[in-house]
Amino acid sequence: MLDQFPAIIVAAPLIASAICAIVRHERTCWLIALLVSFLCFFGSASMLGQIQDYGTISYQMGGWAPPAGIEYRVDLLAIYLLILVSFIATAVLVYGRQSVSAEIKDGIRGWYYTMYLLCLCGLMGIIITGDAFNAFVFMEISSLSMYTLIALGKDRRALAAAYQYLILGTIGATMYVIGIGLLYTITGTLNLVDLGERLPPLLDTSAAIAGMAFIVVGLSLKIALFPLHLWLPNAYAFAPTVTTAFIAATATKVSIYLLIRYLYSVFGFAFSVEQTPIPELVLVLSVLAIFAGSLTAIFQENVKRMLAYSSVAQIGYITLGIAIANATGLTGSLVHIFNHAVMKGALFMLIGGIALQIGTVRISDMAGLGKQMPLTMFGFVLGGFSLLGVPGTVGFVSKWYLAVGALENGWWWLVVLLMLSSLLVLVYMGRVIEVAFFRERPVGAPVLKDPPKAMIITSWVFILACIYLGFDTSFTVGVAEQAVSVLVGER
Repeated sequence: MLDQFPAIIVAAPLIASAICAIVRHERTCWLIALLVSFLCFFGSASMLGQIQDYGTISYQMGGWAPPAGIEYRVDLLAIYLLILVSFIATAVLVYGRQSVSAEIKDGIRGWYYTMYLLCLCGLMGIIITGDAFNAFVFMEISSLSMYTLIALGKDRRALAAAYQYLILGTIGATMYVIGIGLLYTITGTLNLVDLGERLPPLLDTSAAIAGMAFIVVGLSLKIALFPLHLWLPNAYAFAPTVTTAFIAATATKVSIYLLIRYLYSVFGFAFSVEQTPIPELVLVLSVLAIFAGSLTAIFQENVKRMLAYSSVAQIGYITLGIAIANATGLTGSLVHIFNHAVMKGALFMLIGGIALQIGTVRISDMAGLGKQMPLTMFGFVLGGFSLLGVPGTVGFVSKWYLAVGALENGWWWLVVLLMLSSLLVLVYMGRVIEVAFFRERPVGAPVLKDPPKAMIITSWVFILACIYLGFDTSFTVGVAEQAVSVLVGER
C-alpha cells in the first residue's frame, strides 16, 4: 500500500467528497472527512522516511512514463508541504465540528464537508504533481471549493469576499496557465523536470521570459503578495472560522511552494537569482508587505481582520527568504511556511472559540475575557509571542534564519527592519491582550467560560507546537535545509 500512497492521498479526498455530496448527513460527512484527512496525513508521514532513505518518489499515473504521462513526484520539499497540509486539515476537522454547526446553516453542512475535501484534494494535488498543467487543474479544484467554503457562512459579507477572491483568483490562475502555455510552445513538454532540462538554452527567448513573468505574477496573486493581497483580508475575516483556520494555514503556503518550485527547479537558481530582477523586486514587495500589513493590522477592530492583515505581513517574511536568495535565507522561508501555519492556525482557532462563546470577534467586546476564558486567552498570548518572535517560539527560529541570511549578504539594514517589524506585532497583539486582561467585563454581561474541550484542546496542541518546534527544529529546519541544498544546487 505504501507504494500507492502518492495516488491515494489525492484520490481519497476526491472520492470521499463525492460520497459526502450524496450522503449529506452532517455527522457522517464530518467523520468521512476526518478519516480521509488522517489517511492523507498518515500516507504523507509514511513517505517521509522512504524519501530520506531512498530519494525522490516518482509515481507514473496510468502506467504512462514521464514526460509523456502525468507524473506524481514526491521529494523532500513536496513531502514537507504534504505533511503540513494534511496535518492542518485533520486538526481543523477535530477542532471545528461544533463551530461548523454554529456557523453553517442546517441542511448544507454536508455540502460544506464536500467542499472541504475537494479543497484538500486540490491542495495535495498541486504539491505532488510533476505536471505544470495538472497543477493548474488542481489549482482550480482547490480555488473553486475555497470560494464556496468562504461563501457558505451566515455572514452576508462573506459572499462579497468570496466573489472578490473569485475574480482575483481567476486572474491569477489565468496568468499562470498563459505562462505555462508559453513555456510549452518552446519546449514541447509540461513535465516540470523535463521543463527544467529543456529550458536552459531557451531562457533568453522572449517566450521564456514572458512565460516566467506570467507565472510569477499569477502565483503572486494566489500568494497574496503585497500589493496583490486585496482578496485576503475580507476572505479571512468574514469566512466561517473553520474555513479561515484551514485556508490561512495552507492555501497561500501551497502557492508559495509552487513559486519556489518554478524559480529554483524549473528556471533554475542561477537564472532566477543572477539574471532577472525578481530577487530585488520581491525584496521590495516583501518589506512593504511586512510593514503595510502590520501597520494596517494595528487599526483593526475585528480580530479576524487584524490577523488577516498580519498574514499579509507574515507572507512578506516568507517571500523575504526567497529575495535574500541564499541557502540560509531560503531555509528561513521554508521554515516559516511551516511555523506560520502553526502560529496562525492556533490564533484563528482560539478566536473561533471566542466567537462561539460571545458571538463576536470585536476587540472592544473581549474586555475581561482573560479571567473568564483563561485557557483561551493565555493561549492567545503565547501565540502572540510566536508572531513576535520571542526566543523559545517558532517565530524566533524563522526570523533568526532570515536575519542570518541577510547578514550573509551584508544587509544589516534588513536585520534592523526585521527587529522594527516585530515591534509592530507587539502593538496590535498588545491591544487585544490589554483589553482581555486589564479591563473588566461590562456590568450585566453574561459569565463566560472556555469553549468546548475539542476546540480548546486542538488549539492548545498548536500552541504547544509553537513552543516545542521553537526548541526542537530537527524536522522543520532539518527537512528545510535538505530541500534547500537540492534547490540551490540545481543548475
